[in-house]
Amino acid sequence: MNEISYKVIGCVHSPYKNPEGTPIQPAASTGDVFATVEFFPEYAEGLKDLEGFSHIYVLFHLHCSTNKSLQVTPFLDNEPHGVFATRSPGRPNPIGLSVVELIKIEGNLLTVKNPDMLDGSPVLDIKPYVSKFDVFETTKNGWLEKNLHKMIQVKDDGRFNK
Repeated sequence: MNEISYKVIGCVHSPYKNPEGTPIQPAASTGDVFATVEFFPEYAEGLKDLEGFSHIYVLFHLHCSTNKSLQVTPFLDNEPHGVFATRSPGRPNPIGLSVVELIKIEGNLLTVKNPDMLDGSPVLDIKPYVSKFDVFETTKNGWLEKNLHKMIQVKDDGRFNK
């Protein structure tokens, strides 16, 4: 099996129109920034009971990522690393994953807080974030250990779209 295809189930409406200046992770977003995740009507009934969760995972296609490489210099470092040891958007399969706070659901529209997704990002799936399932005490953070303190100051500089 060399290829898999997915159906787009919705679209992100975000204040971030271009990669440059976008937070590099939802945790790096400052203030109250909101986006809307619009589900196509045929998928709206799948949102039943989602309002009971405070946070959700959004899996989406990184539609503006054009620079794909197995070695990347990520936003939080000046040294190249293997792409699979980073969260770089320049990946063989440009799939994004964000945990965002779910503010409200109105019909097929989800309002989420502090996104790192670009406007127009095609949505592939969402899943509820469940702390009992999804929180692990980490013991190692690899090359990021010495750079995590930089996260709030660093925004996308467009390096993966050249």
